[in-house]
Amino acid sequence: MSSESVSDVAAGERDGAVPSSPIYGNSNRAQAPSVKSRSKRSLHAHHPVSERRPIDKFRATVNKVMAMKRSTTILAAIGAGAEPGIDPRRASMEMQYRSVHKECNVEIVDYSIVSSTFLNMKNAEFVDWCASPRSKRQPWVKVRWINITGISWDIIKALSFKHELHPLALEDVLHTRPDNVSKADYFLHHLFLRVLIHDVVDESTPTFVAEAEGLDPSAPASKEALHQRQVEQAKIDALKQGTLRVSVTPMFVFLFRDGTVITISQNAAPDLMLPISERLRRPDTILRSSADPSMLVQSFLGLIVDKAVQVIDAYHDQISKIEGQILLKPKPTTVRKLHIVSGDLVLHKRTLEPIKTLVYGLRRYDTDRCAALVDESDEANTGPIVGFMSHKSKIYLADVYDHTEYILSTLDMVAGIGDSLTDYSFNMASYSMNDTMRLLTMITIICLPMTFVSGYFGMNFENESFVTAWSDVLFWIISLPLVAVFCTLFIIPDIKRMWHYIQTRRLLKVRSSATEMNFWIKGFTS
Repeated sequence: MSSESVSDVAAGERDGAVPSSPIYGNSNRAQAPSVKSRSKRSLHAHHPVSERRPIDKFRATVNKVMAMKRSTTILAAIGAGAEPGIDPRRASMEMQYRSVHKECNVEIVDYSIVSSTFLNMKNAEFVDWCASPRSKRQPWVKVRWINITGISWDIIKALSFKHELHPLALEDVLHTRPDNVSKADYFLHHLFLRVLIHDVVDESTPTFVAEAEGLDPSAPASKEALHQRQVEQAKIDALKQGTLRVSVTPMFVFLFRDGTVITISQNAAPDLMLPISERLRRPDTILRSSADPSMLVQSFLGLIVDKAVQVIDAYHDQISKIEGQILLKPKPTTVRKLHIVSGDLVLHKRTLEPIKTLVYGLRRYDTDRCAALVDESDEANTGPIVGFMSHKSKIYLADVYDHTEYILSTLDMVAGIGDSLTDYSFNMASYSMNDTMRLLTMITIICLPMTFVSGYFGMNFENESFVTAWSDVLFWIISLPLVAVFCTLFIIPDIKRMWHYIQTRRLLKVRSSATEMNFWIKGFTS
């Protein structure tokens, strides 16, 4: 029995009937196993599967489990080069990702111009709701928004069965990496967005937030390596105490043509979507009056960009405080804080620039990317191409694009200020060192003649009249003129600079007096 047929049978027995999809193909696997999927013993017996002997049933079950285990092991061992995408209809995916479980908060909002309803559910309730007739939209509902906080396999599977989520999009949702960037992917049934949310973290929150247990089980890194990475990151965060802390978490958005919008966030704040929910409760807002799902997606992007604006403004305030401390007196702790802030700005520039590209692509290339999905060989596809984003949403996306321009320009300005302050700190350290060396040199020059003379007269001379007659008076007679000559030669450049400074000040004073006199003369004559 092949592993593919065994997986199909197991998926059909476990999940029941699944609607067919042009992406997944014919998925109606709830029927009885076909003749090709039966063992040789059942083919020769010519009787239904239910009438097989108990030993045959036991042997078939063991073969199923062995085949599923073998396929899962091979898939996990291969890693690189495995089949792309995650299809919940495959039994191997069920065995691989069923450990990804988290208690999630699900909010379902149905709204139109006339009314709006709000529902809050947990995992089990939401899975039952997706499979029940209660999930069918009422005729007055124009837009349905499903907001999920947390990533769990049971919810992902229920959404995939109900809304035909693309396997590549599900792979991005489950295989989250810290270096993922914002992007937009166009599929036949829906638009998929992955956007990074930047938010300022309060100092009262824990220093390190661990990743969800069991998330991304196909990652090549072991649990020990992941734990070691988390410990190292915790140490770095402890060293960054006193600086601005920013969390970067991904949010996933699915936009369907039937007016359904799905948002999934793993570690976002509970009140992240509260402003949008409040706007949907009021009938006089643009979201309610337009009843446009693309406007809802635009509001998500606007919220994320506004959060990024707050982050950049916070960095601007912090760099201003550091600038005042460095200009007053550079200290090692201040310079270290400046280095941390400069490094964070470089990292955030890498994660903020793709948001600008994403917004520009939604405004400029939405229709073109939808046209690329259409099969031109099909004669039925002769109508006009319609993008996922409406004309009104593109108008408001222009404002979001302006905010991204402001973010990146301010980020470059703050980074430039940080680089200038770093150079200033090192220059001041060099100047302080040069000043210290100059002072030491001056002391050495003053003491050098006296040291030489004292060393000369300190030798054991006998029967010399200048040793007995002059005593220490001769030492000062020789040393003081030498000190005066050496100091004069040493400060000649300083005397020249002082003379040049006095001449320049006198010249500027004369010119300012003449200019002021001419001004009064012109005023008097006019």
